[in-house]
Amino acid sequence: GAGGFLGKRLVRLLLEEERMAEIRLLDKHIQLQLLQSLEDCRGDTKLTVFEGDIRDADFLRKSCRGASIVFHIASIIDIFDAVEYSEIYGVNVRGTQLLLEACIQENVVSFIYTSTIEVMGPNSKREPIIKGSEDTVYDCTLKFTYSKTKKEAEQRTLQAHSEVLQNGGRLATCALRPMYIYGEGCRFLLGHMGDGIQNKDVLYRMSLPEAKVNPVYVG
Repeated sequence: GAGGFLGKRLVRLLLEEERMAEIRLLDKHIQLQLLQSLEDCRGDTKLTVFEGDIRDADFLRKSCRGASIVFHIASIIDIFDAVEYSEIYGVNVRGTQLLLEACIQENVVSFIYTSTIEVMGPNSKREPIIKGSEDTVYDCTLKFTYSKTKKEAEQRTLQAHSEVLQNGGRLATCALRPMYIYGEGCRFLLGHMGDGIQNKDVLYRMSLPEAKVNPVYVG
């Protein structure tokens, strides 16, 4: 997911704050403008582009060969159930499983999965989560395909923790559940603002009036 909204920022952050021999950018398509925009902070780090489908096991093995850490950010985000189930399941769940298997086969030691707060709900009863954390007990009867597939992918990621690698080592995995992410280039925010402009400069409310969330800035 290196070419996406969050992925591009992560690549820049790694270049600015870490000293790495190589960063590999995986996505269906990586724009040349992205690579050009990273020249000011690239330094001596090698940037390698891998373009392909996350459902392609051979592509994933080739991309992971020789790597030490995988940040898995790619997914189909669909909060309106507009995408076919087979498509979103294939990318979000099957793609995650194939990437985990590639890490095991190619001796990648760390796997960091980008989950979402959507895996926690809201549930069918629309019960609020108040000051929740990863330990909060909540009846998360999920409604949308997106949240269901992200939940399953998260579970598969955590189940793969301590799996034995081909070289006898162990895979370390974790799943992060960011809140709603906003910032420059966010197509969802742009769409929301555009709808508000058409609605005589009044934003549409997408949740209950009393709902409180802590959005995260991407920068």
